[in-house]
Amino acid sequence: MFGIRKAFKAIILLVILVLAAMIPGCGGSSMAGYTKYSYEFLGAFDTVIQIIGFAKSQDEFEAMAKLGETRFMELHRLFDIYNSYTGFNNIKTINDNAGVKPVEVRQEIIDLLQFSIEWYYKTGGTVNIALGPVLRIWHEYREHGIENPEEAMLPPMEDLVEASRFCDIGKIVVDPDARTVFLPDRNMSIDVGAVAKGFAVETVARELREKGYDSFLISAGGNVKVVGKPKDSTRSKWGIGIVDPDGDMEDQEGSTLDTLYIDKGSAVTSGDYQRYYMVDGRKYHHLIDPETLMPASHYRSVTVYAVDSAEADFLSTTLFLLPYEKSRKLAEDMEGIEALWVFPDGSIEVTDGMKTMLKVLGGATNK
Repeated sequence: MFGIRKAFKAIILLVILVLAAMIPGCGGSSMAGYTKYSYEFLGAFDTVIQIIGFAKSQDEFEAMAKLGETRFMELHRLFDIYNSYTGFNNIKTINDNAGVKPVEVRQEIIDLLQFSIEWYYKTGGTVNIALGPVLRIWHEYREHGIENPEEAMLPPMEDLVEASRFCDIGKIVVDPDARTVFLPDRNMSIDVGAVAKGFAVETVARELREKGYDSFLISAGGNVKVVGKPKDSTRSKWGIGIVDPDGDMEDQEGSTLDTLYIDKGSAVTSGDYQRYYMVDGRKYHHLIDPETLMPASHYRSVTVYAVDSAEADFLSTTLFLLPYEKSRKLAEDMEGIEALWVFPDGSIEVTDGMKTMLKVLGGATNK
């Protein structure tokens, strides 16, 4: 996760914004002196990140967008597990010092790890940031298979089982007072791929809001965060397109399953169609079931709505990994959480609250 190796096409985002005039820096509709602008950049979290917002001038908007870009790049480096950077410790530093010594880190890493551990227990122990040894094996085989399709193969199960012996999240030692993190076994490693991007989106959105920006949207490869209503004269909600896993990813309209209308909160999708490789004609994606140590196969995608983007990100992976009865129960038991499941046969299930926000399935509008 998060080495700046390559970016997936902007079209193949798990959630696509269904808004007009998305060209960076271009103005759109206006209300009371506000104009819509858009800005996008590449380099953070291996995806195209887009910020769309309303401002009274392009200079005002670009100041906001560049603050966001700078912060995203900073968080990317802090949460990176593949690359080291001069001047500060990151999650790779923690992994490199497993079994050696505690590593002093910045508060953002402490907050991310504490959040991930808390939500691991809160959701029944499915998404495990200590699963790094298993996920690293899958990553290596996936990368080799993508680069050398004729040599693509599955990791040996005995290797995965051996790696799983070192994935006890309870052994991660986080000392918030000393701001240190320690992995007591040299074979342990942390992987925050299931939550780091959503956590970063929420952090950036909060910090921009604290600076006075109150009408914008951030899209980061399947993680969408909305702050305030759009300041135009035609609507009071943002429209977020949920991708059809079987749709034409080169055609935005043809790839949209439904449209979610919201004026606050986050929508995050986890799916089997973004990061994967092929072995003997079969797709193997990156969302690994901690029980089977294989890619989960219950769904094509799961979309979660929550106010907090980090929660939505964590839960979209959690619900994707669980069989439907458990997945739905967890979603319905959690206050403020709504979800949509797309099954391998193309059928769809939604929570009642999610249905009321959907254009096709629920008749929702952007008014």
